[in-house]
Amino acid sequence: MKARRNKKQIPSFRKLIKTSKVKLENKLKNKQFKQQSTLKKYRKEQRKLRQAVKDAVSKKPIPLENPKEKRPGKRIEREEEEEEALPLDMMDEDDLQLMKDLGQRASFLTRDLSSSEPVHAKKRKHEHIIDKYEKIPRTLQTAPEKELIHLLPIKDKSGIIPQTREKPVTDSNKDEEDQEEERELEEEITEDPIQELTIEEHLIERKKKLQEKKMHIAALASAVLSDPESNIKKLKELRSMLMEQDPDVAVTVRKLVIVSLMELFKDITPSYKIRPLTEAEKSTKTRKETQKLREFEEGLVSQYKFYLENLEQMVKDWKQRKLKKSNVVSLKAYKGLAEVAVKSLCELLVALPHFNFHNNIIVLIVPLMNDVSKSISEMCCEAVKKLFKQDKLGQASLGVIKVISGFVKGRNYEVRPEMLKTFLCLRIKEVEVKKDTEDINKPKKFMTFKEKRKSLSRMQRKWKKAEEKLERELREAEASESAEKKLKLHTETLNIVFVTYFRILKKAQRSPLLPAVLEGLAKFAHLINVEFFDDLLVVLHTLIESGDLSYQESLHCVQTAFHILSGQGDVLNIDPMKFYTHLYKTLFKLHAGATNEGVEIVLQCLDVMLTKRRKQVSQQRALAFIKRLCTLALHVLPNSSIGILATTRILMHTFPKTDLLLDSESQGSGVFLPELDEPEYCNAQNTALWELHALRRHYHPIVQRFAAHLIAGAPSEGSGALKPELSRRSAAELFEAYSMAEMTFNPPVESSNPKIKGKVLQGDSFLNEDLNQLIKRYSSEVATELPLDFTKYLKTSLH
Repeated sequence: MKARRNKKQIPSFRKLIKTSKVKLENKLKNKQFKQQSTLKKYRKEQRKLRQAVKDAVSKKPIPLENPKEKRPGKRIEREEEEEEALPLDMMDEDDLQLMKDLGQRASFLTRDLSSSEPVHAKKRKHEHIIDKYEKIPRTLQTAPEKELIHLLPIKDKSGIIPQTREKPVTDSNKDEEDQEEERELEEEITEDPIQELTIEEHLIERKKKLQEKKMHIAALASAVLSDPESNIKKLKELRSMLMEQDPDVAVTVRKLVIVSLMELFKDITPSYKIRPLTEAEKSTKTRKETQKLREFEEGLVSQYKFYLENLEQMVKDWKQRKLKKSNVVSLKAYKGLAEVAVKSLCELLVALPHFNFHNNIIVLIVPLMNDVSKSISEMCCEAVKKLFKQDKLGQASLGVIKVISGFVKGRNYEVRPEMLKTFLCLRIKEVEVKKDTEDINKPKKFMTFKEKRKSLSRMQRKWKKAEEKLERELREAEASESAEKKLKLHTETLNIVFVTYFRILKKAQRSPLLPAVLEGLAKFAHLINVEFFDDLLVVLHTLIESGDLSYQESLHCVQTAFHILSGQGDVLNIDPMKFYTHLYKTLFKLHAGATNEGVEIVLQCLDVMLTKRRKQVSQQRALAFIKRLCTLALHVLPNSSIGILATTRILMHTFPKTDLLLDSESQGSGVFLPELDEPEYCNAQNTALWELHALRRHYHPIVQRFAAHLIAGAPSEGSGALKPELSRRSAAELFEAYSMAEMTFNPPVESSNPKIKGKVLQGDSFLNEDLNQLIKRYSSEVATELPLDFTKYLKTSLH
């Protein structure tokens, strides 16, 4: 039992190791505290001792004449005055000694009677002051204990041996000396005053600094461009200049470095994505050229990453509007730096869609498309549009569309309409390949070994094998991507676009995004799945009838509906009469003012509704639309009139029987009802296009030509035919070509010149000949002067 108890009491080595760390820490803390306290006491005692020694040396016995005075300085001054006052040269040595003895003795003659203190009190106090200091216990000037660092213990035969090490202690005297030296240096620096420069001198100095920095940037950039693989490290040196600290040139230098690095990365990046090396690839031995290429690629990717991080930080600093500790760049300069950073990001987004970190750039750019600053928002939207237009495969477009869709949903559809308008630039024409084309263009299959053995000889099999190998190599080396991959990406992209559009139609019908959504649906409607057609047409019709839409938005609804019906919707048996009626009813909302821009959408709608669906349009409907369009041409701007008359010309060619509107004598049943909103029942066959005669006298020459052409029956040949530059253009192109947006006439107005140049009419030539003769006769007669007598007229009036 005893043995067992002993075993329990003695801790094992493992327990000692486990508990030693906490114990050692506690011991260290206690030791440090003790050492600090002993050091403080030691310093206090030393300070007291020094002060006591100084006081003992400097103090002298106070004369009894002035016992209240304590300051030795004043005492010495008074003694000097008394000594000066006494004529010591005239006194004997015995008398002088007597006076000194009397000054040291206390008597009622030398005592200050106003004080109530005892006579010898002061004397005793000053006599025993040295004895008092002598009684203070003396301590030797020993060095303070050195701190110990406890190390892990060592186990020996004898037991556990603790290990320690002395901690180096810094000498306080040295610190004091260093502080004194620093003070002296500061004093020297403050003694030399900084020369204040004038504004001109400051500008000249700044110009010199800026020129030096420019030369340095140019040298680094040219070195990298000349040999990128060898000088890749100079990219780091150039990137370090983004942290320029000189406040005079900091902003300008940083902007120059941002642009320089952007151009460098555009030039030196390879046309492939650089992937990180695997552990196996790193361990294998390679040639010097391969190793050099790997180092270049690794350095390029790392520097490109740091550069993008710097640009992101600049944009964040501008957004947060917080000054940094260095205070080199002001708050006003943040916006300029951010704009340059965003511009560089936009350039890299468009120029390097294949390179690393492209998705990171997309994530940075998409929120800035909805930025409060209009310039930054437009810059980002234009970059995204440019990317969509040049992206043939669709990989980069898909990445951007995903981020935009998520951002719009996250913001609860409260974003700028320009974000969704970028979707119109997508290069998507086909989504699914039809079955018949798939059957025709099946991918070529290679023959199996069994098939070859049955049908081919040994030599033919050998040749066939070589041919197949060559075909495989050619297919691998082909740069263009396969059509299947492209269609797959386009399908996925368009699905996300339609999901975004349908969400807005369902949840945010009064959103300002609706025009952009309707415009997008109108463009991609022919690619929508047939299953959604019925529901989509119902939604569009309810939107029109709700009355919450503007006129332009309702036109987009009509355009979308007919785009749906003109594509795969031909199979469906849907009557779009309500959309025809809506357009016919609202045509007169167009005028020469604000709604003039809506004419372009109307022309596109008429093309889809009447020209492309000619087989489904009745003659009555075509006549009604032609009549209303000619009336509309009277009160719109010239470019709109030209577009409308061009559409009328196409309709007259499409529906030849509509030429009865040019005949004023033709009669039919009923009376024309222009106020009726139904094109089928307004009896348009009983009217004539009298508006063309009014348009023939229009001030615009092109409108006159179109009116005369239509009056002649829109002939394709002969004197009444149009010139090729007018007849070959579509209505929408003519509308754009003769636009007056720049406030100028197109074509320009000709200067009016008189017909007869040499002959100038005089003033009398305008008068009648008889009148001229009468004037000449009266002017040639000599006038006789008679005396004027007013009295006779006065007398007659009195009588």
